[in-house]
Amino acid sequence: MIGIVLPAGRDGRSPHNGDVEYEIDDAPARIQRDLVWRWLSSQAYWDRWRERPVLESQLDSAWRLVGAYRADTGEQVGFARAVSDGASFAYLADVFVVAEHQGAGIARRILRRMIDDGPGHDFRWTLFTRDAHSLYAEFGFETPDETAMVRRASPAKR
Repeated sequence: MIGIVLPAGRDGRSPHNGDVEYEIDDAPARIQRDLVWRWLSSQAYWDRWRERPVLESQLDSAWRLVGAYRADTGEQVGFARAVSDGASFAYLADVFVVAEHQGAGIARRILRRMIDDGPGHDFRWTLFTRDAHSLYAEFGFETPDETAMVRRASPAKR
């Protein structure tokens, strides 16, 4: 489902690309897998250990995928992935906006489509991040208390 086309900067910012309009879409078939792979394998600070077949499996088994696209060219400029049981919880992963389009409120729009406007709006959501904490806080994320535990992945055993 394609979202409303919104001009960059609608959220009060003044990005250098303010004349570009974007579409936010949750159609899995529209995800440009090569772009997602290039960005995650070269720009992300997380999960750089993963190989392309791992990413393909993650995309194929995701509960939801949301992309941001230039309205004029269809070029994908942002992405988010969620894993869920479809009933009560979801895990948010791999959220990014390519550098040339950052500052236009795209990540906020992706998160709104993924969390607030999607079927998981009442779910308990989790994510791991070392940046953008204030953005995620806008969507109700907060630092967990002592009841939360994590078993970290061991990439060497994959």
